[in-house]
Amino acid sequence: MTTGLIPGGQPPEPQPTGESMPQQRREPPGDTALPADNRPRSSVITARAAASFEPVGRSVATARSFVRDTLQGWGFADIVDDAVVLTSELVTNAVVHAGTHADVLCLRTEDGVRIEVSDRYPEREVPLQSSAVSMGSPDREGGRGLQLCAALATRWGVDYTPTHKNVWFQLDLPERPVGTRTAGPALPADLLPLADGRVRVAVLQIDRKGGISAWNEDAEELFGYPASDVIGKPLTDLAAWPHTPGTGTGIAEALQLSRWEGTYGIRRSDGRVAQVYASHLRVRDTGGEPSTVCLLVRDHERAVLQSPPRVPAGDQSPSSDGQNTDPFEVFIGSPAPDDLDGLLQRTVERARDMLDGDSAFLLLATDDETELEVRASTGLPSARQRFARVPVEAGPGRYGSARMPAVHDDLAAVPGAVPLLAGTGMRSVVTVPLKVEGRLTGSLGVAAEAPGRYTNEEALRLQFAADRIALAVESARLGELERLRRGSLSFLVEASDLLAGTLDRDQTLALMAQMTVPTLATWCAVYTIADQASEAYLSYVLHEDEELIDGIKSLLAKIPPPDPVPTPGARVWTAPGEVAHQAALRSSMRSLGLSGGPTHRIASGIGPTLATASAVGGETVVLPLVARNRVIGMLTLGKPTDEHFRQEILELAEDLSRRAALALDNARLYSERTAISQSLQRSLLPPGLPQIDGVEVEVIYRAAGEGNEVGGDFYDLFPIGNGAYGFAIGDVCGTGPNAAAVTGLARHALRLLAREGLSGPAVLQRLNSAILDEGDRSRFLTLLYGELRPQKDGSAELKVVCAGHPLPLRLRQDGTVTAAAEPQPLLGVIEDLELYEETVTLDPGDVLLCVTDGVTERREGSRMLGDDGLADVLTTCTGLTAGAVAARIMRAVERFASDAPSDDMAILAMRVPGIHQLA
Repeated sequence: MTTGLIPGGQPPEPQPTGESMPQQRREPPGDTALPADNRPRSSVITARAAASFEPVGRSVATARSFVRDTLQGWGFADIVDDAVVLTSELVTNAVVHAGTHADVLCLRTEDGVRIEVSDRYPEREVPLQSSAVSMGSPDREGGRGLQLCAALATRWGVDYTPTHKNVWFQLDLPERPVGTRTAGPALPADLLPLADGRVRVAVLQIDRKGGISAWNEDAEELFGYPASDVIGKPLTDLAAWPHTPGTGTGIAEALQLSRWEGTYGIRRSDGRVAQVYASHLRVRDTGGEPSTVCLLVRDHERAVLQSPPRVPAGDQSPSSDGQNTDPFEVFIGSPAPDDLDGLLQRTVERARDMLDGDSAFLLLATDDETELEVRASTGLPSARQRFARVPVEAGPGRYGSARMPAVHDDLAAVPGAVPLLAGTGMRSVVTVPLKVEGRLTGSLGVAAEAPGRYTNEEALRLQFAADRIALAVESARLGELERLRRGSLSFLVEASDLLAGTLDRDQTLALMAQMTVPTLATWCAVYTIADQASEAYLSYVLHEDEELIDGIKSLLAKIPPPDPVPTPGARVWTAPGEVAHQAALRSSMRSLGLSGGPTHRIASGIGPTLATASAVGGETVVLPLVARNRVIGMLTLGKPTDEHFRQEILELAEDLSRRAALALDNARLYSERTAISQSLQRSLLPPGLPQIDGVEVEVIYRAAGEGNEVGGDFYDLFPIGNGAYGFAIGDVCGTGPNAAAVTGLARHALRLLAREGLSGPAVLQRLNSAILDEGDRSRFLTLLYGELRPQKDGSAELKVVCAGHPLPLRLRQDGTVTAAAEPQPLLGVIEDLELYEETVTLDPGDVLLCVTDGVTERREGSRMLGDDGLADVLTTCTGLTAGAVAARIMRAVERFASDAPSDDMAILAMRVPGIHQLA
C-alpha cells in the first residue's frame, strides 16, 4: 500500500524492499560515501497544498509555477530553486514519458518541506545504493528525476502500489541565525518608510457572505467605528474601492482570492477616506467554513505588510522533457495572468529576479509613441509612480531614447538620466524596449542600489525576455483598452442623458462635477466665463471627501484661474499643488514657532491646511469647455499627493468635457432667452388693476406652454377719465410669441384710442386697421371692449362691443344667467367694419363674467364645457364676491378635464356689491 503522512505526525521513512529500496542521498563520485542518515526526525506538518496535472506538456510549467508560488507563500525562498527543479523532472517523467496524470502534494514542516509526486505508472527503476551516481548526458530526455533527487534532496524515497508510484523528497532549510526569515539591504535613514508614532494593524475577518465578523481595537482606532457598529455589515459599505470604467477587480472578487495585497480606501466615521495597504488571506475553520482575514495599515506604512521581494527564479533553463518550451512560459510562468495588471506585475517581478535587481519597472507607450506611462513596478514607491508619464525621447543619443537598450552604470554621475528613479536610491539600471512589429509598445527596466551592477550581457538577457513577452503584453493591453472603451461608451451615454435632461445652469454644473468625482478624479473644479471680456470665475468645487471642499475652494480662490486656451486636450496645471505645498509648509513652520509669532492660534488650522495640500498635491489637469467656437469655461481635475492620471482617463474626460460644454452653453442660452422672453411678456400685461369705487374686479390669467407668462389671450382695465374706466378681454389667433406680439399692439392701442375720447366702435375700427397694416404678421382677433361708469345709486353702467368674442354673461341676484351683448364681426379680417355698442346696467349684487374661448372650449375627449356649461357653473355663484366667482369658474374648468390646458385662458369678473355691502 502507499505510504502517506498524518497531520501532526512524522513523515514515514521508506523501508528496505530488496532492489526496490529507495536511494538515499549520496556523495558525488570520487568522494568517500558516508552512511545514509536514516534516523527518523520528528517533524510536525503545519501546512499542505495539493494539485493534479493532466498528461500534457504544458502541465510541467504549471507544476513548476504551483510549487514556486506555494513555497514562496510559505517563506521558503531558500529552497525554491531546488524544489522547482526536482518537481519539474518528476512531473515530466509522469505526464510526458509515462503519459499519466501527476498529483503533487507539498507538505510544510518546521524545518523544511516535503514534496510528493504520484503517477499511475508503477515501474520500478531505482538506482542501486552501491552504484555511483551518474547524471549521464545533459541531452538525455529522461531518467534524471531520481538521480537529481539523490543529488539535491536531503532525503527522498519511492513508494509503490499496484496502480501508483509515489516519489517523494524532502528539503531542509539551511542553517541560519535564529529568527532570520528574509533580509533587505541597508538603507539611509531618509529612505526608510515613514510611520506615525505607533504602527497600528487593523485586523478584520470577513465571512463568506462578505460581512465583517471580527474587528480589533486598532481597527476602531484607525477608522473610528466601534466593533458593535460594524459587526455584521458588509465590507463593501466601508471600502472605497478604486474604480475605472469597464476595468478592475471589485472588492467582492478580491475577497474570494486565496491571497491578495493592494491599496484601497476605508471610509472613516468622520466621512473621510483613509487610504490603507491591505493583505488578505483566505482561510477556513475546522468546520470547513471559508472566511477572509484582512490586515490593514496606513498606506504610507505598507512596508509592515507588503510581501518581501522574491529571490532569483533560476528557472530559465529549457525543459528536460526534450520538447520545445514556450519562452513566454519560461519567463512568466504558467498559468499566465489573464489581466493586464497581473501580467505586468508578474513581468517586473520576474525581470527583477532574473537580473537579481532591487527594483524593476514597466512602462507602456501611448498611441502616438511620444510618451511612456508607468503601469507596473516593484521595489519602488508604486503609489507615487503609477501612471506617471515620461517622454520617449528624453535627450540626444541612444541613452536618452526608450527605443534602444541602455545601461547606466551610475545614475549619480548623470542625474536625471532616468527621472522615474529620482530619489529612490537606485544607482545602476538597464532598460530595454518592448516592440511589436517594429512599433514601440513599452519599456522594461531593472535597477539596483549598487553602481556598476549591469553590463551589455544583462541587457541582452533582458531584451530577450522583453521580446518574448511584448506580444502578450500588447494583446492584454488592447484587451483592457477595449474593455475600457466599452465602459467609457456606457459612461458617456449615461452622462449625455443626464446632461440633456436639464436646462438649468446650476444643475448642469453639479452634474458635471458629480460625474467626474470619483469616477475620473478625486476632486474637480469648474470655471465659467460669461463672455469674451470677462475673467474666468470659480463656479463649482467637489471632492469625494465633503470636508475638504471648503479648503479646496478657499485655496483655488487665491490662485489666478488657468488660461482659457481653446486647444483641445488636457494640460497640466501645477499652480494648485505648488500653492498648497507652500501654504502647508508655512503652517508647519508657524506651528513650530519658526515664524516668531504665537503658535497656539495657528495650530488649530494646521490640520485642514495639510489635508488640503495632500488632496491637491497630485497631478492636476485642465480641460477647456468649448462650445460654438468659444471657450465658456474650464474643467479642472485633480488627484491627491503623488498620484497621476492614466492616458485613457484623460481621453474619457476630454470626451465628457465636450458634451458638458455644449450642455452648459445650452443652459446659458436657455436662461438668457427665458429671461428676455419673460421680461417682454411681463411688459404685455397691465402693471396692476385700478381700484374702482363701487365695483369689485378680479382677473385670473393662465398662459399655455411652459415658461410663457403671456400668450394670445389678454385683458386690461384702465381709467379713461371723468370717472369712466375702459376694460377689454381678447384672444389673438394662436399662442406663443407671435400671438403675444399682436397682444401688445392691441392692448396699447386700446389705451391710446380710448383716452382720445373715441367711442367703443370707433376704437375697435381703428384697431382693426392697425392689425391689417401688419400684413403677413397680422392675425385675427376676437375682442370684448367696454366702458364702465359707476352710478350714484350703486349700480354700474356698461357700454359693450363684442367683436367675435364669447359673449359676456350677466348673473343676477336671483341666480338667472343671461348674455349681456350680441355677437359682432371679429377684427383683423375685413377692412370696412361696422360695429355698434350696447348698454348694460349692473344692479347691486349683479356679476358680469367675461372669458376667452380657452375656458368655453375646454375638452375631455368628445365633451366640451361650452357656453351652457359655463352658464351652469355661474348659476352656482350667487352671493359670491368677484374673486370667489373667478376662482370657482377656474376650478370648474380645471376639473372638467385631466389633461393640462392647451389654450390660453383669461377670466374677468366684475360685481356690483349690494347696498348693505357698500354701507
